[in-house]
Amino acid sequence: MKRFKNYIVLGMAALLGTSCSDFLDVTPKDALSPSTTWQTETDAEKFAIGCYDGWEDGTQLLYFDCGSDYGFNNFSWEGYRPWGDGTLTATNTGASLYSFTTIRRCNTFMENIDAIPFTDEATKNDLIAQVRFLRAYQYFKMNWWYGGVPIIDNYESAEEAQVPRNTEEEVRTFVEQELDEITPMLNATPAERGRVAKGAALALRMREALYYEDWATAKDRAQQIIDLGQYSLDPDYENLFTVAGQSSPEIILAVQYIENTKGLGVIGQMYNNGDGGWSSVIPTHNLIDTYEMENGLTIDEDGSGYDPVHPFANRDPRLAMTVCYPGADYINSNGVTAVFNTLDTQIDGADNANYMTSADNASKTGLTWNKYLAPITQYADIWSTSACPIVFRYAEVLLTWAEAENELNGPSAEVYNKLNQIRTRVGMPEVDQAKYGTKEKLRELIRRERGVEFAGEGIRRADIVRWKDASGKMVAETVLNGTLERRVGTVSMDASVDPELRATITVDAPATEKFIETRKFAAHNRYFPIPQTSIDKNPQLTQNNGY
Repeated sequence: MKRFKNYIVLGMAALLGTSCSDFLDVTPKDALSPSTTWQTETDAEKFAIGCYDGWEDGTQLLYFDCGSDYGFNNFSWEGYRPWGDGTLTATNTGASLYSFTTIRRCNTFMENIDAIPFTDEATKNDLIAQVRFLRAYQYFKMNWWYGGVPIIDNYESAEEAQVPRNTEEEVRTFVEQELDEITPMLNATPAERGRVAKGAALALRMREALYYEDWATAKDRAQQIIDLGQYSLDPDYENLFTVAGQSSPEIILAVQYIENTKGLGVIGQMYNNGDGGWSSVIPTHNLIDTYEMENGLTIDEDGSGYDPVHPFANRDPRLAMTVCYPGADYINSNGVTAVFNTLDTQIDGADNANYMTSADNASKTGLTWNKYLAPITQYADIWSTSACPIVFRYAEVLLTWAEAENELNGPSAEVYNKLNQIRTRVGMPEVDQAKYGTKEKLRELIRRERGVEFAGEGIRRADIVRWKDASGKMVAETVLNGTLERRVGTVSMDASVDPELRATITVDAPATEKFIETRKFAAHNRYFPIPQTSIDKNPQLTQNNGY
């Protein structure tokens, strides 16, 4: 990945140079000018790498579940709490996804690339296709979350850039056509980790089709990825979210970060107070309640064996792989294996820095993510890490195929097979085909599998706004309306006790002790508000309904 990371800075400098019009008639001494840079194949490569810089934000990916029932952002100033509590307005958008920066870079690349001679036309086409993918990804993301955005050119003035929004359908058509055109142009395998290749283009087309309920296309693109024979499930689920697992054959595309050079600092914000973190992004007990028991029954089914006093016992192994829960063994910031205790105000007579209300930086749910965080010793500096959040992985391909096929034709042996690959990978029993023998029942299971498989990976909010219940309401209208609660109790610090049984929850604790916040989600929250600042700059923009 040497060339990839070294070109980022130079590529960005080149792009900055091209953003100037003819305001000066001399060549700048501190930037690269278009006339001196769009000449060689190497120039094109540098500019393409500049387009990659910021194409996806690893911080946003890890925060995104805070806008769902599975995550909570404690600090409103970080921008993601309004997504979860429903306080979004045009002037309080929280974190904004409304940005054309990458699109403008890609447009600049596309305006200049044709003039550059390449020794190999396939190499040129592959590079063009990578940049067009990055642009399509931005349009897909904004279109899904804002419901129609301007499809822009490069403009010479702010006035010229004041253009109206295209419709959501028009942007969809643009994205789909772009992806279908570039897929044959892309290499089958990426030149370096983090580069776009054929599998990534198919994965984005697959996800876009799934989100818009184009089941046939979603299944077709998932099958094309399977047919590539390039990806497979990692036998070690936990490995996917570690530095050591970044070359896993399951990963189709991930955002690249380089320790102390282009590091991902949000990792430090995610650790709990006692380990030097901020507890900015934390799981909720709504997520904990979603995991099945290890016998394949849900916690509310008769005979499941679920005990609310010991809620972490005998659960789907992905729970412990995904979440650090009270009583679990974990490696602390000193590199020592310890008992994770967030329930007791004191431990051995000393104040507990991780107690839920002991400090602003303590996890308010008493839970911390294990994904990307465990073990803390994999990072020399938790504030500038080489963690690389995953955008697409093969498990999504299998679960998309299963969901699309079930919606098209109902249960089948192949749907069960895809689900069983996901479940048995982590030691869960195969699907009970008698129990999940109808489209409706299997839909419940597929949705639950997506929920627990991708928890903390930034997919949940999209799922709960696209999924509907039996009445036609968005699932988000149910799961994001109500009270968010913690669980209180005590933790045994006896290392000889089973970690799953160390936490003893006080089931009848007062509501005031458990209360975190009231969450709201109205139908208009399906879309985020267009930032008022953007409307002020471009009066031709119209605001989404409800804002």
